Amino acid sequence: LEEIPRPIQDSGNILKQGYLEKRSREPSFFGSEWHKRWCVLTQRNFLYYASEKSKQPKGSFPIERYQARLDPQIRKDSRKKCCFQLLCPGKRSYEFTAPSPAEAQDWVEQIRFLLRDLSSLTIPCDEDEEEEEEEQEEELSKDRDSSDSMDNSQNSAPNPEEPELEGDDIYEVMPGELRDSQ
Repeated sequence: LEEIPRPIQDSGNILKQGYLEKRSREPSFFGSEWHKRWCVLTQRNFLYYASEKSKQPKGSFPIERYQARLDPQIRKDSRKKCCFQLLCPGKRSYEFTAPSPAEAQDWVEQIRFLLRDLSSLTIPCDEDEEEEEEEQEEELSKDRDSSDSMDNSQNSAPNPEEPELEGDDIYEVMPGELRDSQ
């Protein structure tokens, strides 16, 4: 059993790996614009190697903020249903061809799943999520209010932890006391 080489920084975090054809950034006059690459998806990065046995990647990029989508427009031949793209605004896009349409779909699904997982680690700023948080806070508040009213009906003694209010306006002056104090 031969161990697959893995980059040190991502050791043990491989989510998917396999051979894909990667389109060259600049088509060559002398060779194919598609090159077979051993591709590895980790929890943070997408790496590609010359082969399964290569120790150093030919390239890598952080997968966060990328989008994955099937794209049959990439190729015009019989393999067009096997194609997908990785896109990120302001960054290089990558185009791949998988061995089969099902394998292309699996790569896209794995990447989308990972991206959803990565985005869930960030602080939510979506309006829907804020509304959910507000509803949860209201429920907690209602629970506290109902438990407070139950406590108050059972025990009318003042809570020693609550600070006493100070000021003249909270005391009631009784008619007999008025004469005594003057």
